[in-house]
Amino acid sequence: MKKTILLIAIVLVYGYSFAQSTFKFPESYTVLEVEPSKTDSRIETANTPHLVVYNKTIKQGKLLLFMPGTGGIALRGPKNLFETAVKQGYHVINLSYINTPAIARICKGETLASNSNCASDFRVNRIYGTNVFSFTNDASYDAIVNRFTKLLIYLSEHDKDGNWDAYLDNGSPKWSEIAVSGQSQGGGMAAFIAKDYLVARVIDFSGGWDYSVKKEIAKWYFKDSKTPANLWYGTYHVTEPMASVIKESYIAMRIPEDHIYPFNLPVPEGKKGHSNGVRNIGYTPQWIELLGKGN
Repeated sequence: MKKTILLIAIVLVYGYSFAQSTFKFPESYTVLEVEPSKTDSRIETANTPHLVVYNKTIKQGKLLLFMPGTGGIALRGPKNLFETAVKQGYHVINLSYINTPAIARICKGETLASNSNCASDFRVNRIYGTNVFSFTNDASYDAIVNRFTKLLIYLSEHDKDGNWDAYLDNGSPKWSEIAVSGQSQGGGMAAFIAKDYLVARVIDFSGGWDYSVKKEIAKWYFKDSKTPANLWYGTYHVTEPMASVIKESYIAMRIPEDHIYPFNLPVPEGKKGHSNGVRNIGYTPQWIELLGKGN
């Protein structure tokens, strides 16, 4: 019995690292890598490829848009999570976008003291590109929504098997057919979009800790949401230094208590709990609950 318990512990602690390093999508999956500049020739910054995954042999369902955290590279994303999403009926896009610097690096100290809406202004700039934000060099066409829209249009023209028109409405994302998700900064981006649009579902993995003033979470968390509360989900790892703040933001966004997942599996030595929720295959049953049935 002791040997069995020890083996289970080893799998939980180290299994997800091994799975990520050796992972290959099944042969039945379509896996595409698309550089953002191929979809919009103006894009030069953060031009590492988007990752696109789906299985044309199963009934097509919703699209899962995933956004990495600060410093994240789309091709290095949590592929076990994406495989689970495809099994649940989703098409998956892990979006390549400008994700540095982190909001927490900019919206602090004197900058935050002089502009309590700093975090919201930052996210509007990075998501929509419709405002001027002096602390980044992002161009309007570098914004998340433009990159995402241009990718969908590109795929609709170049990958007929994917039936990407199902996620477009007159050249814009058809948000009602799209679940938005992400980790850390990306999770916050997903939540921000879900406030503004009625999306199919939002899954926020440890989605950041924006402030309005020191020790007071950002006002945008309390903003009314176009996406109803029953479609919101949030996770964090209990060992994260900012776990209590992340949970506070989830409560402010009115995520139902049973849709908030405090993950607590052991974190491998040298790794961080902050990213454990999207990497550890021990959470596969929880991922299935978070994703629901895409089709």
